[in-house]
Amino acid sequence: MVKTYRVGVAAMVHDHVWGELKHWKAQPNVEIVAAGDVNQDLRDRIKSQYGVERTYKSWQEMLEREEMDIVQAASENNVCADIVEACAARGIHVVSEKPMAARLSQANRMVQAAQNAGTYLLINWPTAWHAPFQEMERRILAGDIGTLRYFKYRSAHNGPKEIGCDPHFYEWLYDEEKNGAGALMDYCCYGAAMCARFLGLPQTVIGMRAVLAKDYPVPDDNALIAMRYAHAFGVAEASWTQVTGYATANPVAYGSEGALSLDKGKVVILRPGKDTETITPPPTEAPYRNAAEYFLHCLETGAPIEGVCAPAVSRDAQEILEAGKRAADTGQTQTMPLTG
Repeated sequence: MVKTYRVGVAAMVHDHVWGELKHWKAQPNVEIVAAGDVNQDLRDRIKSQYGVERTYKSWQEMLEREEMDIVQAASENNVCADIVEACAARGIHVVSEKPMAARLSQANRMVQAAQNAGTYLLINWPTAWHAPFQEMERRILAGDIGTLRYFKYRSAHNGPKEIGCDPHFYEWLYDEEKNGAGALMDYCCYGAAMCARFLGLPQTVIGMRAVLAKDYPVPDDNALIAMRYAHAFGVAEASWTQVTGYATANPVAYGSEGALSLDKGKVVILRPGKDTETITPPPTEAPYRNAAEYFLHCLETGAPIEGVCAPAVSRDAQEILEAGKRAADTGQTQTMPLTG
């Protein structure tokens, strides 16, 4: 008999949740049973758009009153640890949106809670399900460009408010306590996660963040984190003031035997003495098309969660982010692992 997984939604203030709900609804063995959020309009939206009739004024009340197998968490960054701990205590598995948390201490709590309870925890990085990124990852890990020496990823747009994010989302993105920073946390997180995936924790980290353009209060609207490894550099860039698409290939990876980049959905490979190779990546295949599908696959098969979505990788990305923020705020290079 096929098991039907009961899914609840803990908070809906992270805009990614609406796309994720489509993925959950598409799974034949999933029932979205309930949702909890303090905002009436968000409760009304999930009821009207997704037919979720049982809604609560808080995710805590939902956990108290509902029986669930999985929780999709879509809260402010600084609430993620509370949700994971509460779910782990009840034996509930969690998918939580990127980044892992607002602070490293919160990310550590999430890892510990899931480990102690034996529950699954997936941190959902949208790039993990994109065909070009999957092809780039396969080739880097297979050694197609030799030993990785340099990796850079820039994540940017013109700002959460400017691109039309829901006010429930950007209001907490602009709150340093709830987000962890500004653009640094929101968008350097992608590069940090990729570097943590390919290179692990760096030896030292430097960082910069500033408000370069916004004329309303934000913690920072541009940021840069640079990572020094024993034999490589990693760079994570973030901007909330980029008014166009990307002018150059992004991300880029240089290795001892060549280079890889993504450019307009293609994978570009350069090797010494050879013509440039441009590859159209194959389409994503099950169970690697979205977080819901992959999470159910892991639950059904007992396979560990791997890649950037693994808790250990996302936790290391959080340490890189915290180091970058400390470096930016103090002007001092941070030595890893962090202390204090």
